[in-house]
Amino acid sequence: MPDIDIDFADRSRILDIIPHVSASISQDKKHNTGVYVHRIPINPITNTSSIPYQEAEQRGYFKLDFLNVGIYKDIRSEEHLTELLNKEPLWDLLEQDDFVNLLFHVNGHGSILRSMRPKTIDQLAAVLAMIRPAKRYLIGKDWTTVMNEVWTKPDNDQYYFKKSHAIAYAAAVVVQMNLICETISYDYS
Repeated sequence: MPDIDIDFADRSRILDIIPHVSASISQDKKHNTGVYVHRIPINPITNTSSIPYQEAEQRGYFKLDFLNVGIYKDIRSEEHLTELLNKEPLWDLLEQDDFVNLLFHVNGHGSILRSMRPKTIDQLAAVLAMIRPAKRYLIGKDWTTVMNEVWTKPDNDQYYFKKSHAIAYAAAVVVQMNLICETISYDYS
């Protein structure tokens, strides 16, 4: 079953207008982001799915993850988003901890970014994967080795990032980098 994440500046705005049932992790714990937009048995006490999401998936139910991604609140339009995504970011800023710590998904990982020095979205996605336990062994290796190994599924149960998620998050980091630079340049204009 595919894993689909949908990013929103404010997920509550969509949840207010579409019928849904919140997913559950267990009988008494709600999933942070997962929802079902189709019929699924409901626990009347918690008002969540009565079937934990992993079991629900095995039964053929399809969960969507609606995620809050705060950077989108400052995006003015679809054209603005496209412009920020297509603009080459100042990659060297990823070597500055003060800047890195403003970014989601990579904040606190300045040493890895300084070690790997990504210069493309694909390389930044690989760094996002290397932050996870299953691919940490790749930190400091050359990019050819990294790209040959980073997207292979690990043999063990260690947490890893799928390529599709890593690419999407890397693109969002580039948008955020350019948005920060745009804001700073407007402040000094």
